[in-house]
Amino acid sequence: MRDKVDTIIERHSSVRGAVMPVLQDITESLRYLPEPVLKYVAQEMGTPLSNVFRIATFYNAFSLKPRGKYVISICTGTACHVKGAADILQNFEDELKVKAGETTEDMHFTLDAVRCIGCCGLAPVLKINEDVHGLLTKKRVPELIEMYRGM
Repeated sequence: MRDKVDTIIERHSSVRGAVMPVLQDITESLRYLPEPVLKYVAQEMGTPLSNVFRIATFYNAFSLKPRGKYVISICTGTACHVKGAADILQNFEDELKVKAGETTEDMHFTLDAVRCIGCCGLAPVLKINEDVHGLLTKKRVPELIEMYRGM
């Protein structure tokens, strides 16, 4: 793991204050930010740990807990809520046997509830990693899980 982190830090070494892109690349590689890695990044970049931790905990794109290969982000904003997002979230929780904010035991899926994806015309909508799925119905929940389980 240290070799991966060293490579990422080296790639951004010419940019002053590159903590954000370093954390983004680490997240892409490891799918989360382990505490020892945050300490190592702070040490190697000569940045106070408090600054690294502040960035790592402020942005939703970062997680201090291991995340699944596929992150399912279900929009619970107003348009999606009105069109049944709560029922769809409940279906995912039932099918995956996890609550929002948790990761399946096999590390395949992380389930999240988010406030807005910005696709209100497709409500209810969700993202699985970067793939947007709109006009959802409860019937599509098992289909989506099987589709991504097979990938």
